[in-house]
Amino acid sequence: MGGSLPEPRTAAVRELRDPRSHELLDEALVLRFDSPSSSTGEDIVEFQCHGGRAVIDAVLSALGTIDGLRQAEPGEFTRRAFENGRIDLTEAEGLADLIEAETESQRKAALTLAEGGLRKQIELWQRQLLSLSARAERAIDYDEDDEAIDPSLLTGCSALADDLRSWLGRPRAEPLKDGVRVVVAGPPNSGKSSLINVIAGQDRAIVTAIPGTTRDHIEVPLSMAGVPILLTDTAGLRETLDTVEAIGVARTAQLIESADILVWLGDSTKAPNHPQLIRVHSKSDLPDRRPVPKESVRVSAVTGDGLKRLLELVVQQARSLLPAEDAIALNRRQAGHIAEAADAIGAAASAGEIVITAENLRQARSAFDRLTGRAGVEEVLDALFSRFCLGK
Repeated sequence: MGGSLPEPRTAAVRELRDPRSHELLDEALVLRFDSPSSSTGEDIVEFQCHGGRAVIDAVLSALGTIDGLRQAEPGEFTRRAFENGRIDLTEAEGLADLIEAETESQRKAALTLAEGGLRKQIELWQRQLLSLSARAERAIDYDEDDEAIDPSLLTGCSALADDLRSWLGRPRAEPLKDGVRVVVAGPPNSGKSSLINVIAGQDRAIVTAIPGTTRDHIEVPLSMAGVPILLTDTAGLRETLDTVEAIGVARTAQLIESADILVWLGDSTKAPNHPQLIRVHSKSDLPDRRPVPKESVRVSAVTGDGLKRLLELVVQQARSLLPAEDAIALNRRQAGHIAEAADAIGAAASAGEIVITAENLRQARSAFDRLTGRAGVEEVLDALFSRFCLGK
């Protein structure tokens, strides 16, 4: 279809022709990557065509007439790279996150993962764990004193468990990926929906002077200064006999509990106890809304007064909840397996018998195998690679 192949890792211009009619389809760059030094570990030929839809469709159609060729499934190239040992599961997760990244902070975090940042750390842990396991197994086979365990072995286990637990205390990937949940709450007619609309730059919430207008929460995904935010409007907190509104009020209470940041519009003395609380003195343009409590930010959705300061506070608090740009953020699956390993190694450190210590260290090695994708992750793989675009 494209004539002779170029030398490996050398780009060459080739005419791409239909194998049946020999019609010229495009003049493209052709690159050749030989196994095992390719992205998937297999022989690969890459066509870099002109980007028109008609050109791409014609080339794909011509390729489809060649026996043995088919279009790749979503994520198939990355899955082959994983199965051939070119990447581990954490790097594959990073690539999936990179494809879906919508903010600069998401892109940087995903790229760190995709480039093997977590894999390198896991390899360090695994080397330490393997050394501890080897010492424990040796003690079972050769030590004559079954009652005593080398104190340095237990100290090493304890130190490794502590290191793993310190990583579990770091900011997680979910707020970075899904957005920091900023819940706007307060009593009815406190200006919540108006504030949501002015921040979003469009009318996302219905605004009226009738109490109880907002019956259910409304979520608005935003990017503020490169930080992913999930802005959430809620039903006004009050006692009500209206069944539907009461359900909305109950959901508001749940959202306040789960909020990463709570923006409270209402009496500042009645604000819920929340670790990331921003008190807002709304409708500050009205004469009866003076003076402003010292601990509150005065904001007017009508004039824009105080809006810049409020958004600065939101971004500031949101950044404190996210991992640093150069840090590795664990997702829920990764943290779960690291917690399993930490618990097993911690148990090994406190075991009174060397056989139990060795068994706990074997369990920790199994947890790391699940973390990197070496064992027991088939369902995880199917779910992960289905997120990829066609082929990638």
